[in-house]
Order: sequence, then structure tokens, then C-alpha cells
Amino acid sequence: MADAQLRRWLFPLLVIICVATSELAAAQDPYQLLRQPGDGFAQVEPGRTFLFPQDHYPHERFKIEWWYLTANLTGSDGRDYGIHWTLFRQSMSSAPNPGGWQSNQTWMAHTAISTPHDFEFSQRFARGGVGQAGVELTQQNTFEAWMDDWRWLSGSMAPFPGVLAASTDTHRFKLTLEASDDWVLQGKDGFSQKSNLGQASYYYSQPLIDIVGTIWIDDEPVELAGQGWLDREWSSQPLADNQAGWDWVSLHLSDGSALMVYQLRHDSGEHYISGSWVSESGEVTVLEAGDVTMTPQSVTRLTITSAVGGREKSKIKAIPLDWRVQAPKLGIDISVTTDRPQSWLATIFPYWEGPVAVQGSHQGIGYLELTGY
Repeated sequence: MADAQLRRWLFPLLVIICVATSELAAAQDPYQLLRQPGDGFAQVEPGRTFLFPQDHYPHERFKIEWWYLTANLTGSDGRDYGIHWTLFRQSMSSAPNPGGWQSNQTWMAHTAISTPHDFEFSQRFARGGVGQAGVELTQQNTFEAWMDDWRWLSGSMAPFPGVLAASTDTHRFKLTLEASDDWVLQGKDGFSQKSNLGQASYYYSQPLIDIVGTIWIDDEPVELAGQGWLDREWSSQPLADNQAGWDWVSLHLSDGSALMVYQLRHDSGEHYISGSWVSESGEVTVLEAGDVTMTPQSVTRLTITSAVGGREKSKIKAIPLDWRVQAPKLGIDISVTTDRPQSWLATIFPYWEGPVAVQGSHQGIGYLELTGY
């Protein structure tokens, strides 16, 4: 009886907290959370040995962590579709997790669907320890990542092969994901430095995921096929005080290779850039400052509508959606553009993320993410 009373009292309280947090985040800079020192939490240091499949699961001694999938898909109607799905974990305390209703773990998830007709996104929140969200090894020794009915189920202890199902208000999808067990350790053997002040994360990727599935748009099915990219990252302070946000792109190129580049924007204008290139045969080349550049070519003015204090407010944001990426030693000089500019997610941590096309020395497709604008 006491547990039932606690749950009835706690659920509306969590709703109030989420609403209040959303309004506060809209009025302030929500990315300040990523700049706060991770005192008491485990720190990211070079020289770590990655262990699989163990590292596919949560690292609760670190403050923040995410599982991040993007996918460029072609429908049976011959048109392009884009999907991204993300599960975020945050530790509210550096103390050991007591679990259950006393858990100090919180979860957030995003689903976004880009179609030829529209763009929809949804965000959800959950506390850890009560079965509402998490990433766990099931009793069948298989990987599972979920929030409510958004669920990634695998047939092994690794994420692949797996099935991901999620939804927005009027769209839903179910995708079958296939990939090898060859993981790309980003940065220096998985140690991904974010600034000269020491901020860093542990970061690995699976850039070559084969995907088939179905999307339902207002209950009308469209069969899909294409490629996806999974990023796994955890840290206790991923941003420095003088970094507003980041620009990130992952691309599948026409020669069968895959390219990832990100830059963290410093207020001095001297951005911290890194990336990787994976050849068709699987050879990985780490890209550092001097190896690659990512330069905005123009900005697009978007009207962004958000709810503040129970009322909708609109403002104009100038977002760089046209980029030039150069990696001279690899013979790469490409433009990255989008025909889906309305891909802004007005979530607690607002950002732009959408499908892009590649032209220039190579052709291709991919995803662009822009935060802190």
C-alpha cells in the first residue's frame, strides 16, 4: 500500500519537475550542464582498454552517457527518409547507485523522423531503477535499451543484430539493424579529447549499419532500406567553460568509406576539431587539427517556436546548414547541405539534427548535428 501511495505521489511530482525544468531550460543555456565540473565522478583519462560487450552497457561512475543512432533510408516509394533515436543517461550524484526507487540515475530519450512531407520529434523522461528506462543485459543474455515502448532489442549481448521500434505523434517505425562487431575507437584509442583544458570523453562508433524496416506515416506503411551510424559516448564533463556547443557530421561516401568530423566551438574562434575516416575495407584513420577542416558556408534563418511559461514564443535563429569539409591527405573536399532545414528539435537541450547530402570530390549522404545555437 505504501509503495502504491508513493508512486501516486511521485509521478505528478516528476511531471511538475519536468515542466519546470523545460521552462527553465528554454530561458537559460541548458548546455551549461555539460560544462559543470564532474567533481566526485570518474574522470576520462587516456590509456583505457575497451571491453566488449561490457562497454555497450552503462558506466554509472561517469556523469553522462548516450546511445545515439542516425539513419539515412530510402522508401519503397523511392523517396528519402531520416531517423534518429537517442537514449541519454545522467547520474544525479557521484555516490553509488542504490537502485530501485532510490536510484540516482535519470534518463532522457529523443525520437525524430524526417519524411519528404514533414519533420516530427518526441522527447521522453524517466527515472532509473523502476523498469521504465535503461540499458541492460536481459535474462536471455541479450542487449536491451528502452524507454517505455521505445525499445532496441538485440539477439546477442551486443546491439547487433537488433530491432529498434519507436514513434512520434503520428509516425512510428520498426527497423532491423545488422552490423559487424568491428568497433571504431574514436580519438586516441577511444580517448576523445574535447579541449586543450582537459575535457574528454570515451567514444566509439559503429559507422556501417545495414538497415531494413517499415515506417508508418499516419498508419500508412512504407518499406525502408539504407545505412545507419551508432555513436556511444560517456564523460563527466564533455564541454569546457568557453565552448558554446558543437558541430558534428557523419557521412557515408560513394566509395564505400565513412567519415565523421566534429568541432567544439570556442569563444576565441579557435575551435577544437577531430574526426575519423573508415575505408571500405575497414581501415581507420584518425583525423586531428591540421588533417581536417569543417567550415560553414552560409546560414539559414529559422523560425523556432517553443513553449515558455505555458505560452508559445517564436524567435529567429541563424543556423549554418551549408558546410565545406576538407581532408586534403584523403583527397576529400566536399560540400554538405540539406533540403530539410526544418529539423530543429525544441527539446530541453535544443539542437538541429537532420539528413544531409554530399557533393564534391565524393558524393554521399549522412547526418548533421548542431548544438549551442
